[in-house]
Amino acid sequence: MKKPLLTYLLLAGFGASLVALIMHLRNYPFPGNQEGYEPTQPVAYSHKLHAGDLGISCLYCHYSAAKGPHAGIPPASLCMNCHRLVTANWDVTRTEADKARQEGRPPRRIISPDLQKLYDALGLGDQLQPEAGKPTQPIRWVRVHNLPDYTRFDHRAHVSAGVICQECHGQVQTMDVMRQSASLSMGWCVRCHKDHKEIAGKKVSPSTDCATCHY
Repeated sequence: MKKPLLTYLLLAGFGASLVALIMHLRNYPFPGNQEGYEPTQPVAYSHKLHAGDLGISCLYCHYSAAKGPHAGIPPASLCMNCHRLVTANWDVTRTEADKARQEGRPPRRIISPDLQKLYDALGLGDQLQPEAGKPTQPIRWVRVHNLPDYTRFDHRAHVSAGVICQECHGQVQTMDVMRQSASLSMGWCVRCHKDHKEIAGKKVSPSTDCATCHY
C-alpha cells in the first residue's frame, strides 16, 4: 500500500475515533458541566411532594448541611419518622378507609411499591418491624450534584451565611424528579461570590481566593 494512502486511512481512523470520543463525552455527566442532569432514582422520591406540598424543611432531611461540608443523603431510618404510619399516598389510603367503613371492617394497610423498597431496605416485615433473617440493604441513590475532586464546597458556611438551598439547587420544591438546575462551573460560583454583598439584610464578603475552593 502506498504511504500517502496509508497515512490518509490512519488519519481518517483517528478522526473517526476522536469524533466518537467527543460524542461520548458530550453525553457523559462531567462534574460541574451537567446542567439539567436528571437521573432515574431507585425510589421515586418527590421533592415537590415533601418540600413543596408538605412544606418539610430541607434541613429536616439534609441536617448535615448545617453542621458540616456535606449535605448528605438522609438515612432510610429517618424516613420512618413519617412512613411508619404513612404507607401509601393519601388518595389510595382514603379510598381504602371509605371502603372499610362501608363494609364495617378495619381498613387494610396498603403499601405503595416505592415505600415497599424502603421497608425492604430496612429489613422490615409485614408489621413494619425488623424481621429476623431478613437482610438489610442500602438504597443506592444516584448522586445528582457532583464537583471535581480538586474542588471543595462547604454547605455549613453557606447555610450559616443565610444562603437558601434554592440559590444553588434551583426550585427544588417544584421538582418531582431531582435535577441539576445550575452549571456549578467555577465561573458560576465566582460570579455568585462577586454579586452577593448582602444576604437577608446581613452584609457578607464571600472570598474569591483560589484556595477557598481548591485544594
